[in-house]
Amino acid sequence: MTKHLREAPWDRRNFGMDTYEVLSPVEEALQETDETTGHFTLKVDPMVNKKPILEHGFYYADTLITPVCKADQLRTFSKEQVGITREGSFAIIASISAGAFKVGRYHRDFNVKEETAEQRYINWLRDLYEAGEVMFLTYEGEIVAYYAYQDNRILLIGMDEKVRGKGLAKPLVSKACEVLFSYGYEELETSVSAINFPSMQMFYSLGFKMKRAVDVYHKWNIKMPDGV
Repeated sequence: MTKHLREAPWDRRNFGMDTYEVLSPVEEALQETDETTGHFTLKVDPMVNKKPILEHGFYYADTLITPVCKADQLRTFSKEQVGITREGSFAIIASISAGAFKVGRYHRDFNVKEETAEQRYINWLRDLYEAGEVMFLTYEGEIVAYYAYQDNRILLIGMDEKVRGKGLAKPLVSKACEVLFSYGYEELETSVSAINFPSMQMFYSLGFKMKRAVDVYHKWNIKMPDGV
């Protein structure tokens, strides 16, 4: 749209308003958000001075960590009757996702209703499913988890509540990582909320290294007394 704002149509459909990513925390960009109606996401280095950002109506939403793993660093875990298939329905993984992303930044944003935050993840998952970018992870022949990705980026992982805590996460996810590496990627990366300790610990155990972090800020330049 401009050198400072980039449209985010994937969020427009969720919130019913214009949505943008702010590409820089410079004053000119921040002023442009004051003059434009809609929702804005700004991701900045944690060491950036936040005072101007706050003065323009932004507020803290999350800190995202980027774990990265090279092919020769991946640690794999084996477990009998764990497998991967490309055959599975969207309904199965949608049901697995129910309530699975409560540490996400939109679930924690006081301006976003829980059902809206939930629907945002379901819409994203549907896009990846329709693009053929979902692996169905199985245990004893039953789909119990999924692994959604785009190119070398791991985007969404969900596990059925009934198998959580049974030691399946590392065998399932490491097997899916092996498949992604088999496509020729030299490195895989993902993005994890800094408060999602179980996910951080799992990726660390698989050989991922914490590479960088960004602080995420939201701004709503629109009247919405009841939220979205």
